Amino acid sequence: LLFFTNTGRVYVERVHEVPDMGRAAKGRSIANLLELKSGENVAALIRVVAQSGPNNEDQTWQQPGFIFFASKRGTVKKTALEEFGNIRKGGIIAIGIDPGDTLIDVKLTTGQDEVVLITRDGMSIRFSEEDVRSMGRPATGVRGINLGKDDAVVALAVVDPNATLLVAGENGIGKRTSFEEYRRQSRGGKGIITMKTTEKTGAVIGALTVGEQDEIMLITVGGQMVR
Repeated sequence: LLFFTNTGRVYVERVHEVPDMGRAAKGRSIANLLELKSGENVAALIRVVAQSGPNNEDQTWQQPGFIFFASKRGTVKKTALEEFGNIRKGGIIAIGIDPGDTLIDVKLTTGQDEVVLITRDGMSIRFSEEDVRSMGRPATGVRGINLGKDDAVVALAVVDPNATLLVAGENGIGKRTSFEEYRRQSRGGKGIITMKTTEKTGAVIGALTVGEQDEIMLITVGGQMVR
């Protein structure tokens, strides 16, 4: 598991190190598990499948692919997975974050994927990740979307032509839309509407790529859950 924090650092932990507990259990402090620094919060989490070679040597970080980042202010960046092979216990820098910005979401990509950025006010932009050149870990990245006043990026989704984009509002309203309805644009534009936000919907809180056979869980800030 790669844990990415709001300040742009990344920590790694094997799944079996995270305690397995019942649904209503409180859990252990992730700050203690990962040795987070003061003011750091986990912003995103991705799972990388462990791989070993013919002589049982670890080849997890030699797998092809990229880690694709999105920040609250609309910056995007991608970095080769192999650059995360030597994560120390105290974490390492994964992305440079400008003052006032924060990391929002992270996805594993192939290098040829298309991505969609989704904003709090219901805007979205779809573009090819090939528009974003691969950069080293300390780099800040480039503009992914031109945000309106007071708007912010809340989610990043990877396009799957066989799936749909599910968008959820903070008042529990959700909807799915085919990716065909999101035309491909150039990185850095203003984008198009993905969901009209009203008092009924509230602001957009998140988005996911989902298939017809998937089941989803909506989880509230108070820890309530519906499947």
